Amino acid sequence: MKLAFMKSVAAIKLEQQSSAAAVAVTLDFDEEMTVRERIAAYLELTKPRITFLILLIALAGFCLASPRGGFEYALLAHVLVGITLLSSGIAALNQTIETDVDGLMRRTQARPLPSGRLSESQAFVFGIGLTVAAEIYLTTWVNPLTALLGVVTAIGYVLVYTPLKTRSTLSTAIGALPGAMPPLLGWAAARGHLNMEAWSLFAILFLWQFPHFLAIAWMYREDYGRAGIKMLPVVAPDGRSTAQQIVGFTILLIPVSLLPALLGTTSGTIYSGGALLLGALFLYSGVRMAVSRSRQEARRLLLASVIYLPLLFALMVANKR
Repeated sequence: MKLAFMKSVAAIKLEQQSSAAAVAVTLDFDEEMTVRERIAAYLELTKPRITFLILLIALAGFCLASPRGGFEYALLAHVLVGITLLSSGIAALNQTIETDVDGLMRRTQARPLPSGRLSESQAFVFGIGLTVAAEIYLTTWVNPLTALLGVVTAIGYVLVYTPLKTRSTLSTAIGALPGAMPPLLGWAAARGHLNMEAWSLFAILFLWQFPHFLAIAWMYREDYGRAGIKMLPVVAPDGRSTAQQIVGFTILLIPVSLLPALLGTTSGTIYSGGALLLGALFLYSGVRMAVSRSRQEARRLLLASVIYLPLLFALMVANKR
């Protein structure tokens, strides 16, 4: 009994020493960070690649909503600045909430917060500052509707979608709602109102997110499971439901992608032909992944999704009526 007690005391001392050493390492690392490294950490919080894709889709929405011969370059510049601030702020707030979850996943352990390069308070202040600045900027230099859509996007993504990820597989569908806002932001900035043409762009981006994010979830299902994130590939590991949804949403995306032509946003023949071709290729990738359910095919589907979306919107802009 005495020996057990001594072992317990030793274990406690060892744990305290380890904790103290970890804190010391973190503090030392923090003190040793150069200005450039700190700036790089804050930049990483903004998820630049995702922000860039959001800007491209918002730009497409703005171009499609702008009247021929009435394109306002100054307004577009303000729109891009405001949406950059908004997307960056939302990304930072999302990572602040998910610090513990990110620390459990191999693919996210190196992010600024779980790696200790930035603190949660630093990220929170940074995210709130960017988001508030975005709303002030959009209200002042663009229009109130665009700013309102920005508020809806921030609330939907940060306060609804992010906490839901560890509770229900419905998080994918819920998150796809704020995720489909970029073309609406661009359209509202150019027109000051929304119509069926704008909502058709929203519908395209909404449906596209399912094969895109399910491909990611299938590739990293072990990581998501370790972190307790309720993605479909985690709760249904045989992959049947995941495969069905990938194929189903990709099929549904094809007729929905034709709506811009039917509504008169784009010229009918050229855009429709291109949209059908892109949709068929995207569906082919989805079917291959659904049949094999391999990581390699999921990666190919992910690549197909990030090629499909900008090409489709570029085709719309190039064939605008």
